[in-house]
Amino acid sequence: CVCVCVGSYSASQGVECIRQHVAEFITERDQGVPSDWNNIYLTTGASDGIMSILKLLVSGEGSGRTGVLIPIPQYPLYSAALSELDAVHIHYYLDEDSCWALDIEELQRAYLSAKQLCTPRALCIINPGNPTGQVQSKKCIEEVLHFAYEENLFVMADEVYQDNVYSADCHFHSFKKVLYEMGPEYFNNVELVSFHSTSKGYTGECGFRGGYMEVLNMDPQVKEQLVKLLSVRLCPPVPGQAAMDVIVNPPREHEPSYAQFIKEKSWVLDVLAQKARLTEQILNSVPGIKCNPVQGAMYAFPRIFIPPRAIQEAKARSMAPDMLYCLKLLEETGICVIPGSGFGQREGTYHFRMTILPSPEKLTVLLGKLKEFHLRFLEEYSQEGAQSSSLHREEGAH
Repeated sequence: CVCVCVGSYSASQGVECIRQHVAEFITERDQGVPSDWNNIYLTTGASDGIMSILKLLVSGEGSGRTGVLIPIPQYPLYSAALSELDAVHIHYYLDEDSCWALDIEELQRAYLSAKQLCTPRALCIINPGNPTGQVQSKKCIEEVLHFAYEENLFVMADEVYQDNVYSADCHFHSFKKVLYEMGPEYFNNVELVSFHSTSKGYTGECGFRGGYMEVLNMDPQVKEQLVKLLSVRLCPPVPGQAAMDVIVNPPREHEPSYAQFIKEKSWVLDVLAQKARLTEQILNSVPGIKCNPVQGAMYAFPRIFIPPRAIQEAKARSMAPDMLYCLKLLEETGICVIPGSGFGQREGTYHFRMTILPSPEKLTVLLGKLKEFHLRFLEEYSQEGAQSSSLHREEGAH
């Protein structure tokens, strides 16, 4: 039980007993891997923690300027924060053909090419992925942590969707637990910060702006500077801290509300899993759309074929081709999705991100309308469509 006055400031790192509950939650989640509550910092959502760590890491000019490895496609918070801090964006591409897996050779390529221009200091990973919805394997995480160890990179693990795993053959592995299992040489040396939030998971309480980060192996003097940096914003919202406490300290088996809690939590996650499969199946039934399995998180990021004539029109209007597609979709159907160009994508490919949050009934209708729109779009901009339109104009003139 936590007694907190929500109208008062708390300590800059957050309410002490809530930080202790977070540490207990992490230890239980990671099957006994110890967590020290002194390494826990409560934050204003995960975004606040991410921004604070980046502020701490970024420095230098010229070839000494800080570079940060970020996945492409990526959550735009990272590119925006790096631009604000004048750090170098180092893009590594996720492998779309392998269900958006992280390819260690691609990571090495990005790192080596960037070393000529800047000083890479940090590596960001989003797992489960946003916008791509993939869940990285334990082997992949081991390779990433080994790479970070070899190159002395600070690892930022964005794990806000850790409860959202839908594929039966996928499992969430926390970076901390995998690091621990790699042995003391790794666990005691790799600098790692992991983030969680009230905004995602099975709760979706994004308005509370609650979150936490756990920081491992940070130099004590640097840690002092982190506390100073966090003290500038006084403290995270206390209601958000209380909401985070509810998430990390849920009802237990012996408590009266446990059965109801498990029923509601399971229902939310089961319905999300159902909608993930529904989205993948319907999108893949549409000619010109390819959607990887939505293994986790809350989004699909399908690849779309855009005819050359539509690409030409987009260029004439000074916009990305997938932006033209998304605007037309919004105008004709009222469906709002985000163009893949807003997240980054390989040159010559086009995507959009959509959420799987609507009810199954609404999602089915939405996907049906999207399918009809896409077929019309292909017809409108196909060569045959252009010839047909030209023929109709000529007949009208006669």
